[in-house]
Amino acid sequence: MGKIRILDGHVANQIAAGEVVERPSSVVKELVENAIDAGSTRIDVIVEEGGMQLIRVVDNGSGIEPDDCEAAFLRHATSKIATGRDLFRIRTLGFRGEALPSIAAVARVECVTSAQSDGLGRRLLIEGGTVRRVEDAAASRGTDISVRDLFYNTPARLKYMKSTQTELGHISDFLYRIALAYPQIAFSLKHNGNLLMRTLGNGDLLQVIAAIYGASAARSMVPLQGENLDYTLVGYVSRPELTRANRSAVTTIVNGRFVRNYALAQAALGAYHTLLPVNRYPLAVLRIDMDPTLVDVNVHPAKLEVRFSKEDDLLQFVAEQIRLALKRQNL
Repeated sequence: MGKIRILDGHVANQIAAGEVVERPSSVVKELVENAIDAGSTRIDVIVEEGGMQLIRVVDNGSGIEPDDCEAAFLRHATSKIATGRDLFRIRTLGFRGEALPSIAAVARVECVTSAQSDGLGRRLLIEGGTVRRVEDAAASRGTDISVRDLFYNTPARLKYMKSTQTELGHISDFLYRIALAYPQIAFSLKHNGNLLMRTLGNGDLLQVIAAIYGASAARSMVPLQGENLDYTLVGYVSRPELTRANRSAVTTIVNGRFVRNYALAQAALGAYHTLLPVNRYPLAVLRIDMDPTLVDVNVHPAKLEVRFSKEDDLLQFVAEQIRLALKRQNL
């Protein structure tokens, strides 16, 4: 009798959830990215008890067609790519087709969505990866997804969750970064009924910086703008008198995707040279656009890390643009 067997689909989804859904902020990230890909101009995030009790993401995007509602929760189902060639020119945030089924495998999910403006939509109820109910429902155009009791059926994962404040901190941090990446979208975050963040969605990046870091920080920012044949850079860096104790205030956004990249953060830090005190770091928002073929976004299950094909050229370009911006200021 052979020892190798094909895993049950439900078990495979739970394993995928271990890669994609690390904590409540992972759920927020995947749902918000889907909302952005749907062309939303307003995205509201409501969480309770750090996201362990409830995560609700409401958007006014294109919604899901009635015939696609159940298919959207199947593994590897995606509308973003069709062939292997598409992996080398990805322009959307979500594309792997694992987020929704992975979330549904470890939570109780309700999805109310409509692709029309006639007030008619579809409601799905899914528990632990099993579809419990599909029915017509009244819904405005867009998608409203509620994720309740995260990890209720995987207690081993549940015990590794941190305190409510820690989990809320991770959610807030992600929303701050994505709001900086998309100043043209109005974001809001509520926790246990309290409004923690709201952006106007008018496209003004400096106003988003003020909403997140405060008006005094926004007044100390220096604008960045530069381009060459491969890259375009826009954003803001802080004057040397505005510093932080760690590099977490350096936000790097590549083709609309917030990524963690140590080399890019170091390039920004190196551009200041001797202008910063020892062990102090600048506040920076670096929005870099490039041809999708120059960056591989498929190297991390949660797409938090990327690989650049011409990394040295990019680092040199970023450092040079920051140096030029600081030189133009009267410091």
